Amino acid sequence: MMGIQRICIVLGMLFILVREGGAVTFTFVNRCTGTVWPGILSNAGSARMDPTGFELPPGAARAVPAPTGWSGRLWARTGCTQDGTGKVVCATGDCGSGTLECAGRGAAPPATLAEFTLDGGGRNDFYDVSLVDGYNLPLLVEPSGALGATATTCAAAGCAADLNARCPAELRAVGGAACRSACDAFGKPEFCCSGAYANPNTCRPTAYSQVFKSACPRSYSYAYDDPTSTFTCAGGRDYTITFCPVATPSLKSAGGTTTPTPTTTVPGVTTDAPPDMQRPIGSQGGGGGGAGQGVMLGDNSWLASLAMGDASSSRRASRLALLAAPLALLTLHLPRL
Repeated sequence: MMGIQRICIVLGMLFILVREGGAVTFTFVNRCTGTVWPGILSNAGSARMDPTGFELPPGAARAVPAPTGWSGRLWARTGCTQDGTGKVVCATGDCGSGTLECAGRGAAPPATLAEFTLDGGGRNDFYDVSLVDGYNLPLLVEPSGALGATATTCAAAGCAADLNARCPAELRAVGGAACRSACDAFGKPEFCCSGAYANPNTCRPTAYSQVFKSACPRSYSYAYDDPTSTFTCAGGRDYTITFCPVATPSLKSAGGTTTPTPTTTVPGVTTDAPPDMQRPIGSQGGGGGGAGQGVMLGDNSWLASLAMGDASSSRRASRLALLAAPLALLTLHLPRL
C-alpha cells in the first residue's frame, strides 16, 4: 500500500514538472530613456493575461506569465498622464480605458505591436512585430535559448530603428512622437489591402511600406508581408519584449554639449538611436512600484541578460531543479516491484 502511495506522489510530481516546464513567461524590459506603459490585449477566445496594462520605468523589467495557448498582442503606451479626475490618457498607443489597465481594449494607432499565438499548429509558437498599424517606438521580441536560430525560426523579431526620425512628413503624428501607416493616413484600398486589394496577389508593397521595411526588415510592413515577417519557435519557450532595444540615451556634459552613448548592435536589425520618451507629468499609482511588479536593474549586465532571455531561462531552470530534487529522493525510496 505504501508503495502505491509513493508511486502516486511521484506521478503527481512528474505532472507538476511537465506543466512547469511548459509554462511561458513574457519579460518586459524598458531600455527607453523614459517611462512606458505596456498594454496587453488577448484575442477573442483566448484566456486573459493578467495584468492587461502597467507602468514600466526606464531600466525596469517585469515578468508576466501567459495562460496556456494564449494569443494576443502587446505594445507600449507613451506619454501617459492623469487628468484632474484621475483618468489616464496616453499620447501614443492609448487603449481608451482611462485606467492603467487596458481591460480588453486595443491600442489606438499608430503603435508598434508584438503579436503572439502560443502552442499553435504543431505545438509551435508563432510571433511577429507589426508596423501595419503604424509605429510609436522600437520593439524587439527574443525567444529564450534560441540556439541554432534561422531566418524565421526562433530568431529575434522586431524593429530597433527610430522610424519617427525618418517618417515621411505626411505620416507624422503626435508632434513627431509616432508614424502613421499609409492605410491609417489615407484610407485607400491599395494601402489597406481591402476591396479589390484584399489578397496577396493584388496587395503589394507600396513606397510607404518599403520605408518601414527597409528600416525594419524583421517586422510586418503591410498586411501580406508574411514570408519574411512571421516567426516560429518550438512551444514552451519564454520571451523577452524589449522596448527601445538599442540603448543610446543622450548625456549632457557640464559644458552643455551632447555626448552620445555608444550603440549596441542587434544582429540583423537596423540600429538607429531610440527616441527620447516623454516622462509622465503625474504618478499613475499602482503601476510598477508594488511587490513583484518590476525590478529596477542596477547594472547593464543584468539588463543585457534580460534582453537576451537568459534571466527568464535561469528562473525556469531553478524552478525545475527545485521540483526535480524531491522527485529524485522519492524515486530512490520506491520499493522494488
